[in-house]
Amino acid sequence: MAAFDPILADIRFGCGLSPRIAPPGEAKALLAQLDAPDKVAKQFPVEDFDTFLTRLQARLDFRAIRSKEKGSPAAENAIKQLKRLNKQARTAQMLWLRQQLARRVVTPAPFRERLTTFWADHFTATGKTGLLRFGSSPYVESALRPHLGGRFEDLLIAAVTHPLMVHYLDQTRSIGPSSPAAQAKKAKSGGLNENLAREVLELHTLGADGPYTQDDVRELAELLTGLTMTERQGQQFRKALAEPGRETVLGVSYGDGKGARLRDVHAVLRDLARHPATARHLARKLAVHFVSDTPDPALVTAVERAFLDSGTDLRAGYAALISHPATWAAASPNVKPPLDFISSALRALAVDPARLVKLDEKQGRQLVHSPMALMGHVWEEPDGPDGLPEADSAWISPQGLSARLQWAVAVPQQLMADLPDPRAFVEVALGPRVPPAVTFAARAAETRADGVGLVLASPAFQRM
Repeated sequence: MAAFDPILADIRFGCGLSPRIAPPGEAKALLAQLDAPDKVAKQFPVEDFDTFLTRLQARLDFRAIRSKEKGSPAAENAIKQLKRLNKQARTAQMLWLRQQLARRVVTPAPFRERLTTFWADHFTATGKTGLLRFGSSPYVESALRPHLGGRFEDLLIAAVTHPLMVHYLDQTRSIGPSSPAAQAKKAKSGGLNENLAREVLELHTLGADGPYTQDDVRELAELLTGLTMTERQGQQFRKALAEPGRETVLGVSYGDGKGARLRDVHAVLRDLARHPATARHLARKLAVHFVSDTPDPALVTAVERAFLDSGTDLRAGYAALISHPATWAAASPNVKPPLDFISSALRALAVDPARLVKLDEKQGRQLVHSPMALMGHVWEEPDGPDGLPEADSAWISPQGLSARLQWAVAVPQQLMADLPDPRAFVEVALGPRVPPAVTFAARAAETRADGVGLVLASPAFQRM
C-alpha cells in the first residue's frame, strides 16, 4: 500500500518543491502547517475587507459631492478623486495577486496557501460594479483564510453572509413577498431572488445532485430575505425585507413565525453544513482537486466519514485525505491550473519575492496576469459562481500549453539576474524521480533560459 511521500506531498498539497524549504517529513507535519503563525500574510499583506470598505465609503462621499455640487470646483475635484480611487483599487488588485504569489514562493506552510485557493474557488464571489470589482482578495483574506482549519459550518456562514457574496449573488435585490417593505412599496418591490439560496444548496453544501427540491430553494430564499449589504456599512440584516412566518428547508422549520432573523440564517447554514450530502460533496471535491479527476471511491468515503464523525471539522477531513493510501497511489495526477503552475515555477526557482512585489502594474500584467489569462484563468473574473473547472482538459488546450511554454522560457529570465544551471535545476524542480527525457533536455539545452524553460514546460512539471 502506498504511504506518505514527502516530495509528492510538497507538490500535491503544497506549492511545489523549493531549493530552500524542506518538504514535510510526515502527514502530521503537513497538517501542522495550519497551526503555524501566518507569517507570510503579514510579510506580504492583502487588504482586509473592513479596510476595503473605506474605499467604497470614500467613493460614495465623492459621488454625493459630484451630484450635489454639479459644475462647481468641488464637483470637479470629486470627479478627479473618483478616478484616483478606481486606479488605486485596480493597482491594488494587481499587487494582491503578486503578494499571493510571493507568499507561495517563500511560505514554510504551503498547504495553507493551497487551501486558501481551494476554498476561494468553492465560495467564488466577485464584485460586479464599481470598486466592488476589486474586492475578491479582501473577501478571501477576511472571510475564508481565518477559517481554513476550523469547522466547515463556520466557514460557510462567513462566506455566505459576507457582503461580497451577498452582492455577487444579487441578495441585495431579494425582498420577502409578504414583508413590510413589499407591502409598503408593492409596485416597486424587487421580489424574491433565489440566486443565493440556489447556490448555497447546489454549490456550497449539498451538491448539484443533492436531496433538495425547488420548494427547498424557495423556502431558503425566503429565510435569507433580510440579509443584505450596503457599500457604506457592509453586512446588514433588515427585518423590513424579511419574509414573515416559518420557513421549512429539508423538512426542518426555521423562525418563530414573526419574521426571519440573522440567527435563523445561521441555523439553517449550520444544518446544511452538517448534512450527509454536504460531507459527500466536499469529500469528492477535495479528492478531485488535490488527488485526481477520478479519485478512488474509498478515498472519498473516508473523507466523507471524517467530516460526519467530527461535526464538520475541516482538519479531520484533511487528515483523512492525506492519510489514505489512495492519495499516494493515484496513477493520473492532476494538471496544475495556471496559478499553481506559475507559483510552483517561481518557488522552484526561488525568485526573490521582493522582485515580484516591486513590479509596477504594467509589468505585473505582462509577466503574470496576461499569461495566466492566456492559460485559461482570468484572475478574479470568474465565468460564474461555480468557479474554475477541475477537469484536466480545461488546462491542456493548445493555446494554454503554448502560453505555458512561452512563459516558462521568457519570464524567469526577466525576474532573475542569474538563472540556475538546468542540469541541477531539473532535480530541484522535479525531485529525485526525474524522467530521463527531461534530464536529457536540460543537459542538451543551448542556454540556461532554454533549459529552465524546458524543465518547467515538461509534462512532469505540469502535473501535481
